[in-house]
Amino acid sequence: MTTLGVVFRPQNPPERLRSVARAADEAGLEELWLWEDCFLESGIAAAAAALAWTDRLTVGIGLLPVPFRNVAVLGMEAATLHRLFPDRALITVGHGVQDWMEQVGARVGSPLTLLREHIEALKALLAGETVTTSGRYVKLDKVKLDYPPATAPRVYAGATGPKTRELACEHADGILLTAGTPPEEVAAVRPKAKAITVYVHAATGPDAGARMARELDFWGESDRTDSTAVGGAADIAAVVHRYQEAGADAVILQPTADEPDLEGFVRFIAQEVRPLVP
Repeated sequence: MTTLGVVFRPQNPPERLRSVARAADEAGLEELWLWEDCFLESGIAAAAAALAWTDRLTVGIGLLPVPFRNVAVLGMEAATLHRLFPDRALITVGHGVQDWMEQVGARVGSPLTLLREHIEALKALLAGETVTTSGRYVKLDKVKLDYPPATAPRVYAGATGPKTRELACEHADGILLTAGTPPEEVAAVRPKAKAITVYVHAATGPDAGARMARELDFWGESDRTDSTAVGGAADIAAVVHRYQEAGADAVILQPTADEPDLEGFVRFIAQEVRPLVP
């Protein structure tokens, strides 16, 4: 069965998260995903709050920019989430937007090398290993978490370009693909990826078409209407099915920036779209 979820975009103020997370949990939505875009909201802090406010909901963070964090710190943060909320947190790491990384003095010469070194070290730390490594960017000397998770959790990597997708398929436990990724690109990644989560632009309601047009224009994707889900429950479920057939394990519906009713949107996905998706 394909997992369904919704993105809570950080353009919404942090205080909106509580009611949206609770609505998602009460409606039976499987996953709620958060972003850590600069300079909006902390992915870890928001995820911890959302997990504490809910009982069953899985909370994904997609994604955490690795130039921001020493891998030992992220290991401690991730391990704490997994110990507090077993099997309900999903961590995704990535390059981050390079202009933003430069703004904070964290841009590196080889983002691919940093991401690979970071994933390898993070997975080892979360598996409870003692890690010593001296890479180009990641350097650890006999570092071991005192409270690793009971079982090693999955670590996903977000990827857009072909080289990063290759890296994610080889080193991460799954790959996160951005909204606007067409089903044929999901199918191309499927043979190598261990698991695939994909964001999909989505809108419902009487003004859904107009809102989606504005959304795609903002992202410079006005020609990608074939990778959006717009309309009623059957329309959106049909698009989800296309991604399912392409090989997606999880489809996370990304509302427009001007979605007028986030709580209603998560209920709609959980209660009306979910029954139509096998």
